[in-house]
Amino acid sequence: MEYTVLFFTHSGAIKFDRKCRKNKIECELMPVPRSLSSNCSISAKINYDGEIEKLIDDEIEKIFLTDKGGNKLIYEEE
Repeated sequence: MEYTVLFFTHSGAIKFDRKCRKNKIECELMPVPRSLSSNCSISAKINYDGEIEKLIDDEIEKIFLTDKGGNKLIYEEE
């Protein structure tokens, strides 16, 4: 499955990228798509078939599941 992960900080995105690479999860850092947030920040696109909850940490603001060209919010830090 493909997910787009939004972060509170650039350093959080970089830490997440390292965690993904360590766990052999395909990860691409990129600007946040305008359709998901008006903030100028960094996001990660990942392909992951495991339990997404295992990847969530304090650095993650939102996670969207990309399905059939659309994005569905599946996690938001409160």
